[in-house]
Amino acid sequence: MNTELIFEKSTPGQNHYRIPEWQGESCGNIPEKFIRKEINLPDCSEPEVVRHYNNLSRMNFGVDNGMYPLGSCTMKYNPKINERIARSKCFSTLHPLTGSDCARGALRIMYELTEYLCRITGFSGFTLAPAAGSHGELTGVMVIKKYFESRGETRNTILIPDSAHGTNPASVAMCGFKVLEVPSTAEGDVDFDKFTELLDGDVAAMMLTSPNTLGLFDRNLLKIADALHKNGSLFYGDGANLNATVGRARFHDMGFDLMHINLHKTFSTPHGGGGPGSGPLGVADHLVKFLPVPLIKKDGESYSPVYDMPDSIGRIHSFQGNFAI
Repeated sequence: MNTELIFEKSTPGQNHYRIPEWQGESCGNIPEKFIRKEINLPDCSEPEVVRHYNNLSRMNFGVDNGMYPLGSCTMKYNPKINERIARSKCFSTLHPLTGSDCARGALRIMYELTEYLCRITGFSGFTLAPAAGSHGELTGVMVIKKYFESRGETRNTILIPDSAHGTNPASVAMCGFKVLEVPSTAEGDVDFDKFTELLDGDVAAMMLTSPNTLGLFDRNLLKIADALHKNGSLFYGDGANLNATVGRARFHDMGFDLMHINLHKTFSTPHGGGGPGSGPLGVADHLVKFLPVPLIKKDGESYSPVYDMPDSIGRIHSFQGNFAI
């Protein structure tokens, strides 16, 4: 379907708004070469502009129109009041360099959110810095790498099921690990026998989405976790489909050592339009010291960012991540 651009509908003289000439002093110190003579905007009447964009909106499909299944990224409907709260000037006009004393409310929100996420998942610590699910994955793999470096171990392989999201092997490769694919059974579970064949002293971790992209909860999950830990390996959970288990089961209780969450999938943050997103990473107690800085601490009624973490992987995002998300 071909639709005219708004510029193609432009006809000189259609816009009949008349704006009074500026009567004040002009900024005479602007060099002539930087002053535009004309603004490159379409010349259309107001009704034509309204109809043009209204017609375009009717051609689009989204969660306000109906169910929107998109692979493992099933879109969910966000209550409009939540989006209205997120647009509050208390948040949207807060400068990232605002001091802790003047941003106590924002820091409190961040601190309490990490506490809620810990309760939901069973993990001991969270970072809100990752800007998307794939960024959370990358952060998690960086934590895995730092963990084994701190132990003086060299492990170069991470196991990934053939049903995994495509960003899993990409994150692993970006951190210098080798990917070994674990096949699935005809029922959609990880092939446990093939998994145990691949599991050796070079395996740093396994990444697993549960339920997986097929919508199936792996029946061998607890056995996989036990085998990994006996091998000294870590168990990474991809939280892409956390919607299915939130409030019913906790990933740390199942044996996962770390997991990222997609707040734009599981919770009420915007999703779509190319971003931004939010992919907080949760970790078990023995991995908290490796999380990126800063974390938020509470001291009485005060909240402040913590940078003194010598074992941290460092910063992964400017300021406090995608705070508005």
